[in-house]
Amino acid sequence: MLIRSKAPLRIGLAGGGTDVSPYSDLFGGAILNGTVSLYAYATIELLDGDKIELVAIDKKESYSFTSANELTIDGRLDLHKGVYNRIVKQFSKKKLAFRLSTFVDAPAGSGLGTSSTLVVAIIGAFVEWLKLPLGEYDIAQLAYDIERLDLKMAGGKQDQYAATFGGVNFMEFHKEGKVIVNPLRVRDEYLQELSHNLVLYYTETSRLSSNIIEAQKKNVSDKKESSIAAMHSLKEQAVMMKEALLQGKIHEVGKILDFGWQHKKKMTEGITNQLIDDIYSAAIKAGATGGKISGAGGGGFMIFYCPDNKRFDVIKSLEKFGGRCRRYSFTKEGLTTWTI
Repeated sequence: MLIRSKAPLRIGLAGGGTDVSPYSDLFGGAILNGTVSLYAYATIELLDGDKIELVAIDKKESYSFTSANELTIDGRLDLHKGVYNRIVKQFSKKKLAFRLSTFVDAPAGSGLGTSSTLVVAIIGAFVEWLKLPLGEYDIAQLAYDIERLDLKMAGGKQDQYAATFGGVNFMEFHKEGKVIVNPLRVRDEYLQELSHNLVLYYTETSRLSSNIIEAQKKNVSDKKESSIAAMHSLKEQAVMMKEALLQGKIHEVGKILDFGWQHKKKMTEGITNQLIDDIYSAAIKAGATGGKISGAGGGGFMIFYCPDNKRFDVIKSLEKFGGRCRRYSFTKEGLTTWTI
């Protein structure tokens, strides 16, 4: 028997960073994102005996352990272990024997929410196997708790909810920790036009997002006015983007992205660098009307809005930087699980 799951990665379109504590706790946050046809996959195969095998196919890592109620968190596939430990502690109440294999369509640290999406996919496989009575909000919150509380990994809340729910969503993060996911009924022709004009470019660099996020959190804790003001503006950007998509004002997406990018750079140091600035300038010169780094910043994927047929000129202009553009489409489905 095979238990499988997949969860989509996401492109953050507006509001990035306002889902991170303590900002979201103090002021409330708002994010607009959309899931795309790049996925994290998980497969569970049941094993006889007393053995656990963890395999990350994309990372070429595999480890075997004697089955136990808790696996040691030691830097070796800790996301896999963190999910297992919580599943045993909270649900199964007994050790399990299985092989868990995973694969992610984008590199870690690339800014598309890979770590959180992988956690959601792994949880999904266990939910399918053990028939756990968990809804979408339950799974997303569980993924957040495993990453942020159990594993002490810095980050926000949007990725877990995007991967679980799927689609284009306007997310609200309230002061008391409550999250509300508002699915947007964007007309298909608007979404097709957005996908056609939005170039997804991988810089062939990655970054440790936790360093940038910790600096961002410190700026809020220290009440640094310029950083907090920048986050306020990003929250406004999420509302601007929502209105543009719902009203079909797709031609405004570029300037809304640029508005957000100019403010995001003010949140903390490390979000941009000379390479990112050069790439951004080249894309604008070639006809893009705006763009941004995806995720916390410092490297990974960038997106650029290219109206008319400027996408081809922009793609050509980026060749000299050594990165590559990735094909994708927006998806409506979130976490999906099945058994064979």
